[in-house]
Amino acid sequence: MKWSEISIHTTHEAVEAISNILHEAGAGGVVIEDPNDLIKERDASFGEVYELNPDDYPEEGVIIKAYLPVNSFLGETVEAIKQAINNLLLYDIDIGKNKITISEVNEEEWATAWKKYYNPVKISEKFTIVPTWETYEPVSSDELIIELDPGMAFGTGTHPTTVMCIQALEKYMKPGDTVIDVGTGSGILSIAAAMLGAKSVRALDLDPVAVDSARLNVKLNKVQHIVTVSQNNLLDHIEEQANVIVANILAEIILRFVDDAYRLLEKNGYFITSGIIQAKKQEVKEGLMKAGFAIEETLVMEDWIAFIARKA
Repeated sequence: MKWSEISIHTTHEAVEAISNILHEAGAGGVVIEDPNDLIKERDASFGEVYELNPDDYPEEGVIIKAYLPVNSFLGETVEAIKQAINNLLLYDIDIGKNKITISEVNEEEWATAWKKYYNPVKISEKFTIVPTWETYEPVSSDELIIELDPGMAFGTGTHPTTVMCIQALEKYMKPGDTVIDVGTGSGILSIAAAMLGAKSVRALDLDPVAVDSARLNVKLNKVQHIVTVSQNNLLDHIEEQANVIVANILAEIILRFVDDAYRLLEKNGYFITSGIIQAKKQEVKEGLMKAGFAIEETLVMEDWIAFIARKA
């Protein structure tokens, strides 16, 4: 089978939004070539994993690559992707150079092209993310392993926005808590909450591809007795209370359901929000406080912000 590789040179700010556009267009995997990966400090136990080639990375910005099957609709699909990316300007999202190139690869090249980027990565004090095809031996007895299949999984869980959410769950979620994960994507945050001792987790996403991906990963990690995955628009029609609500999505979307989050949280419950760029930091903070939340902690990683807000 032939695949078409679409390569987009853009900004860090636009990564989440463009990745979502590509997945909605039917991409069978997304690769993010970020030059910041070349200078990150890594866990020494995975030293061999991070032998990265600087020639694969842009000097500035980020290159996002996705793989689409070559079919009679490919031209229309690519045009729709270009239009959707240009529309991000309407939301004041900087798309940078927005240089888009297309090339063709065969099945074997496609598999190698994206799998070589995904290796076991320790992302927090407790969690290590391991692709399903990798063999990995835990370094410590209390290490928690999340297996992911990134082929349809919206990334491998190593993006700063995801890492901050998991670190916040480790700190603020208590065993026996009920959790709602809004915009679950791969399901990684729901899986992490279950492994940390949540009593029940509701994983919600409007995208049916994400719902299927999350269900697969929930089963891979054997937490389907705790995590329920369903298709839903944000918190619409959700009535049950929760101790923790977590959302790793764009700032504009967080602001759409901040009042629902406040309504559904138990007293002293936590709303963990991530996916916020620096330019939107104050707007989201004010939105949270207007809804009645107290800002418990602000996390910063690279160019991204996460808020931990508490319902008093």
